Amino acid sequence: MTEKIKQSLRDSKAARWSALGIISITMFAGYFLTDVMSPLKPMLESEFGWSSTNYGIFTSAYGWLNVFLFMLIFGGIILDRMGVRFTGLMSSGIMVLGAAIKFWAVTNPTLESSTMFGIHTQVFLASVGFAIFGVGVEIAGITVSKIIVKWFKGYEMAFAMGMQMAVARIGTMLAMVAPVPLAMYFSNVHTQVENGQLVEKMGPSISAPIAFALILLVIGFIAFFIYVSMDKKLDASEAVESNEEKKSTTFSELMTGIFSDLLLIVRNKGFWLIAILCVLFYSSVFPFIKYAADLMVNKYGLDQEVAGSIPGLLPLGTLFLTPIFGGIYDKLGKGATIMIIGAVLILFVHSIFSLPILNYWYVAVALTIILGIALSLVPSAMWPSVPKIIPEEQLGTAFSLIFWIQNWGLMGIPLLIGYVLDQSNPQVALAKANGTEIPLYDYTNPMLIFTGLGFLAIIVGFLLKREDKLKGYGLQLPNIQK
Repeated sequence: MTEKIKQSLRDSKAARWSALGIISITMFAGYFLTDVMSPLKPMLESEFGWSSTNYGIFTSAYGWLNVFLFMLIFGGIILDRMGVRFTGLMSSGIMVLGAAIKFWAVTNPTLESSTMFGIHTQVFLASVGFAIFGVGVEIAGITVSKIIVKWFKGYEMAFAMGMQMAVARIGTMLAMVAPVPLAMYFSNVHTQVENGQLVEKMGPSISAPIAFALILLVIGFIAFFIYVSMDKKLDASEAVESNEEKKSTTFSELMTGIFSDLLLIVRNKGFWLIAILCVLFYSSVFPFIKYAADLMVNKYGLDQEVAGSIPGLLPLGTLFLTPIFGGIYDKLGKGATIMIIGAVLILFVHSIFSLPILNYWYVAVALTIILGIALSLVPSAMWPSVPKIIPEEQLGTAFSLIFWIQNWGLMGIPLLIGYVLDQSNPQVALAKANGTEIPLYDYTNPMLIFTGLGFLAIIVGFLLKREDKLKGYGLQLPNIQK
């Protein structure tokens, strides 16, 4: 019997890893813009007069359109119906549009003195831009996940997902350490509102880091055009008809197919456990990152210019560990166990952060490193587990539903933290009103909220492991097929 001739482009290790490298550029840029405002929170308060609640509104805007208008779910349906090429280009373009609106809002000082819907106009418009960007980056995320499954199924899929997340985390790390130096380097004379009047004042350029992020997003958008050509070659090598090339169906057939896909997914208990674990885990990490630099200033007494360097260690650890843990899952399995261990680390870290003692910078460094390990463990096992629970034909819709549920946390938790921070520290608002020196925030209550999320994540992790044992999803089995 003659040996089967290699037909698929994805059988080429160089080809599939090249495809991964190209799409990772887009996600790197997206992750940088997602957290670029985090180290700038004190500047937003001093230069623009934002409160913690204003900042919480802004950060929660990331999920507005995804949650309330179901844009992320529509994105998943579009992905399954139109394919990765169309959806990838669409989502990359949306990211650029949202970032441009956010940049315009921050660079327009006249917006500080008016309100819209009871919110400062600048805060509202920056939030709208961030909300539009959130649609783009979340749809891009599910698109990239499906791309990796397409190219790496049967190969080193978890390792590939880990590598993509590692590159994206470099964007997060850069967002922690670069914005303040960029803002200070491009300091200039700008117009600012003081006592209801516009005055000229020398200060940091908050718009400079956002402009840098916008440039990166444009580069990522261009990179996806390169991937499109590779994806066309992949489909041609497998002699398959891609979603982009399929003949159109009637509206009735389309709606029937969509409803059937949704019904299949929501009836799956394993899907719900993965989704709930996802929202609990990410709600205890990414909203924390948005306040982490401010925490370092207020709890550990660090200078604002270096405060972002400690949270910046968090994604640095994931750069190396996520692919390693993904490789372990590929070869040895134990996916559910890996997720449980990560959730335990989350609980430990936030419990220590919530204590009103141990306020030493080196304690913060150690806790951040442990949190980075947790951020490597859970995603390295969670995302490669989804294709074991959901058929590939419904994978885009499944990923979008998980991301939609996750966005409830990414929207609600930052807003809750900002509100609790203001309510727990009434002396800060009083000092701002009186024009006196602003006292430090007490972060105890916000950190207790994050601790509670970690505890719930552990419970869901054990329930998922039990469900896997009952249904035989194979979460504890290796990914690489021998």
